Amino acid sequence: MEKLRALVSLSKPNIILSVGLTGLTGMVLANKSLPDFRLIFFTLLSLILSAAGAAIINNLIEQDRDKLMERLSKRVESLNLIGPRNLTIIASFLTTFSLGISFFLINSTNFIFTLLAILSYTIYYTLFLKRSSPFGTVLGGIPGALPVLIGFSSVDPHISISYMDGIIMFIFMMLWQPPHFWLLAQYQADDYKKAGFPVMPLIYGKKFTNYLIMIYSLSLLPFSLFFWFNGSASNSYAVSAIILGLSFLYIVYKSFKDNTKYKSAFLFSILYMLLIHISLIINIA
Repeated sequence: MEKLRALVSLSKPNIILSVGLTGLTGMVLANKSLPDFRLIFFTLLSLILSAAGAAIINNLIEQDRDKLMERLSKRVESLNLIGPRNLTIIASFLTTFSLGISFFLINSTNFIFTLLAILSYTIYYTLFLKRSSPFGTVLGGIPGALPVLIGFSSVDPHISISYMDGIIMFIFMMLWQPPHFWLLAQYQADDYKKAGFPVMPLIYGKKFTNYLIMIYSLSLLPFSLFFWFNGSASNSYAVSAIILGLSFLYIVYKSFKDNTKYKSAFLFSILYMLLIHISLIINIA
């Protein structure tokens, strides 16, 4: 039981929740309603397994640096409990099985997007972007945004102008990722310094990071309202998006004002993103 709990923690269940929800949003946007249950089941199963496998690979790659970070001490304990060899086998099985579901039970476009998500997170982001530049998280948002297109492609495998809704939500997720991560970096700067990660507050300082967080946060509101502008969502969704967007901006501003509420703003950024997706799904479906 202890090893099972350790495995669940290493699969990063909070990321799996985000991946599953954003994937479902993509499906609803493509279908203009909830697709059939079978397609939802296999798409979400593939997404969840691929996200879990990629998360475990991420933990294996970063285990030496994670040991230097106080907030990740439990993750390191979980990794040692199961063992790198066993985790490598588990991660290989999860990613391979997820790709098999995608290719054989969904479609080839979905397979390509799923493969890109796995590779962009485990190799492109983890091995290169995160370690080389404080701006790494900008393009590092790609694997976190791709689940939208993975969900969209499960319904519509033919990429065309019909993908506009999916692309806008993909951009929304790309814009959400940097302020979300930079808020975390603001209150965990010491940990990132110990591990040798060149995060924004360490390289350019907290003030400059605050400016960037606000710029990106401001851009989220108009993109969240796109679905109201083009008629995909109703006035009730627009009201929800405006309230959530302004609330997020207020909490971000408060974190800047006293420099002590970065954690609250970080946690609210997750809630904000999840509620935008839930509101959109409920409104369209």
